[in-house]
Amino acid sequence: QVQLVESGGGLVQPGGSLRLSCVAAGTFGILPMGWYRQAPGKQRELVTTITSGGDTNYADFVKGRFTISRDGLRNAVYLQMNSLKPEDTAVYYCNVISRAQTYWGQGTQVTVSS
Repeated sequence: QVQLVESGGGLVQPGGSLRLSCVAAGTFGILPMGWYRQAPGKQRELVTTITSGGDTNYADFVKGRFTISRDGLRNAVYLQMNSLKPEDTAVYYCNVISRAQTYWGQGTQVTVSS
């Protein structure tokens, strides 16, 4: 059974940084993974993805501020978030695509506020 566990969320002031982690269990090999977010009253939206080969893709609203990386040995993916803005406040979810199925973590809350 595939399970994803996110961590690293919290409260941060505007302009601050956070690093989110997501560890996958029950998967094999280096798989496509990504980060999405959902703000209150809004639909879930893509933040960034990373392919099995390491190619990355970012939403325009995070380019230059967020960076996705992975540790293939630990089946983990990370999201370094810098220059955070109040509009980045959301629940952040990671996902993994394994054998044509998409699995989601439980989410971690990020709140950007002074």
